Amino acid sequence: MAAQQTPRGSGGWLLVLFGLLLVVIGAPLVYGGVQLIGLGGSWYYALAGLGVIASGILYVMRRRAGLWLYGLVFLATIAWALWESGLEFWPLIPRLVAPAVIAIPALLLAPLFPTRTGKRAPFALAGLLVAALVATAFYGFTPHGIISNTLASAEPKPSVPPAAASATDWRHYGRTPAGTRYAPIDQINRDNVDKLEVAWTFQSGDIPSGTAQDQNTPLFVNDTLYTCSPNNIVHALNPDTGEVKWKFDPKAKSPLWQRCRGVSYYEPASAPSEANAASADPLAPASVVASTPDMPAAAASCAARIVMTTIDARLIQLDAKTGELCQDFGNGGIVDLKSGMGEIKDGFYFQTSAPTVARDLIMVGGWVWDNVETGEPSGAVRAFNALTGELVWAWDLGNPAITKLPPEGESYTRGTPNVWSTPAYDEALGLVYLPTGNATPDFFGAHRSKAAEDYTASVVALDIATGRERWKFQTVHHDIWDYDVPAQPALYDVPDGKGGTVPALIQITKRGQIFMLDRRDGKPIAEVEERAVPQTGGVPEDFLSPTQPYSVGMPAIGAEPFAEAKMWGATPYDQLYCRIEFKKMRYEGEFTPPGLTRSIIFPGYYGGMNWGSAAIDEARGLLIVNDIRMPQFAQLMPREETDNYGGSAAHDGLSQQKGTPYGALKNGFMSPLGVPCHQPPYGTFTGIDLKTRQIAWQVPAGTLQDTGPLGMKTGLQIPIGMPTLGGPIATSGGLVFYAGTQDYYLRALDVETGNELWKGRLPVGAQSTPMTFVSHESGTQYVVISAGGARQSPDRGDYIVAYRLPRQN
Repeated sequence: MAAQQTPRGSGGWLLVLFGLLLVVIGAPLVYGGVQLIGLGGSWYYALAGLGVIASGILYVMRRRAGLWLYGLVFLATIAWALWESGLEFWPLIPRLVAPAVIAIPALLLAPLFPTRTGKRAPFALAGLLVAALVATAFYGFTPHGIISNTLASAEPKPSVPPAAASATDWRHYGRTPAGTRYAPIDQINRDNVDKLEVAWTFQSGDIPSGTAQDQNTPLFVNDTLYTCSPNNIVHALNPDTGEVKWKFDPKAKSPLWQRCRGVSYYEPASAPSEANAASADPLAPASVVASTPDMPAAAASCAARIVMTTIDARLIQLDAKTGELCQDFGNGGIVDLKSGMGEIKDGFYFQTSAPTVARDLIMVGGWVWDNVETGEPSGAVRAFNALTGELVWAWDLGNPAITKLPPEGESYTRGTPNVWSTPAYDEALGLVYLPTGNATPDFFGAHRSKAAEDYTASVVALDIATGRERWKFQTVHHDIWDYDVPAQPALYDVPDGKGGTVPALIQITKRGQIFMLDRRDGKPIAEVEERAVPQTGGVPEDFLSPTQPYSVGMPAIGAEPFAEAKMWGATPYDQLYCRIEFKKMRYEGEFTPPGLTRSIIFPGYYGGMNWGSAAIDEARGLLIVNDIRMPQFAQLMPREETDNYGGSAAHDGLSQQKGTPYGALKNGFMSPLGVPCHQPPYGTFTGIDLKTRQIAWQVPAGTLQDTGPLGMKTGLQIPIGMPTLGGPIATSGGLVFYAGTQDYYLRALDVETGNELWKGRLPVGAQSTPMTFVSHESGTQYVVISAGGARQSPDRGDYIVAYRLPRQN
């Protein structure tokens, strides 16, 4: 019996249109695929494109073979996708979703071919594909890539008794000088956190614009909340209502990089606080007066003091009760931090992190404008008398003979690694631990001194009494990737495997490496080994370290090797673009050196981990970190080309690097749609068991709700895992609080599993670290976050939002 014929013209035009569409779809795949083959990349795109074009031509000819050919291309695509990505959800999306969508009309048009064999089979297959796509869409709203292991000890050990006022305060940037960001408070816990509600919202009036960012973590001391906005405006707030007690505006000015991560608190031992003097911090000195017998008595008007630095390099003390300048400190309450620094061009040196206060000393480092030129202001760290503002000691790594001010007419050694982040302090050992940056510029280092080479990207322990070095540990040798140590170290005693503990310093890094050192002498507790790294592709004027340190005794976070198969995109086209660009660039693994052609930096110079630091659940021995997984590229530009460009970018863009033979062009490795070229997640939360030194859990961080391709908000709570800034905190209620995702939420996670237990919508995004405390007046626990806008979002604000449990009637 002859096959049934479809009359010419009855729907045949649909086959022609669809065939032409297939040709249009396939042509870019062939064009880009041939380029990719020429670069030594995958043959899939060119072959698939040819198959799609051939299928389209057959559809135009109204031949059923077009359907069969597309079916073969689709099946081959599935096989290729599984071969490259396995069963990982997000890597399969750009490989399979678009071909599956195209397969649906290809099947539905089957009855229009001149020779028909029935509708049932193609319609059934089309229905299966529709169902699979719907299921995939729903499945996209669940987290993927989760790691879940069993904690060595899930039962918390006793922690600091919450009766002490210091246990319910937040007196330091990291809650204590140890920087663990752990609050022994459990009024809000895993059982009731889902009931959290907004208690009050405060607006500072200082909305960040340009390069300004709100990255503030407030302090809570003596029943007052102290906040600092990007331009260093300080507000003292009632913790139960958010009402302003006082405001201080230093009228600070900077042409760029306006931010205030925090203020500090100082209370002389001779002036007890309103809380019982016995409630002093566990790491606060037992008797500072005994160690400094010549210390003058605190003025009655400044019995307790707020200590702050500014974006124009001033150190300021305020009366904690009134906000007035402490006139007995420095020059009317102000110390000029530019003193001894030599020439400082506008915007080249100031402070962004909170000063460190301990043993009647105020210690400050400084931020410098990266990558503009050699010989930028010194990375010297200085300690000032906390009552008078007098300089007590200085640590100038380039000239250890300078212990206070440099000789007249000289300055602290210029161009040395700086300390722009926050140090940690151990009272028992009398040591302060400095995380150092690198000598500018970041991407060329032949000019650096031996001292700069020895101290770049390091942790340095100083004797707090003298400012003299006790030990140092370097995390990167000859850093030309901007891998400065960005985060406050965390001090915690870890099990020694013999029933005792070892005093540890845990340092997170931009590389995703986590170093665990004995804080007494800087020797690794977790094994560190030197590994060979790439040695080709750099410029002849510079040199490379043959090896780099790897903390093999601790998990590395987000540091998996980069590869063409890990390229991603919202569609096959931008994925193909990313693969082509990847193959054009140099990448031999981590530490591929910058050169005259573009090279990949991964982990990128934003991290890994960054300035938000880590949290440690001290009761459970669990380290909590958040990370960024966004590759960057770098390319050195000859001096003449750089000089013709003009301008200089501190981070992304073209930096002048004056004084060297090359400028540096660097940026994020993104697709034309503004999507990172690396497959998700782009950021995670991770819990690490400090007993086993293994990952206990890992979950993606944040959703696409407030971002998307081309910067458009998707409104979809798809937990793809977004880049993170700011840091986490942990509480004895079994919770981790975090807000620095790209969507506008403060989240509470189960500290033992990483499961999200609650999230509260914020007016705008946040990139600061939250904090928590218990009000002395009401006995209520609050969780507070400063929300001024997520890093990549245009939405900006000036909000301080406080959450609490509903009040009982």
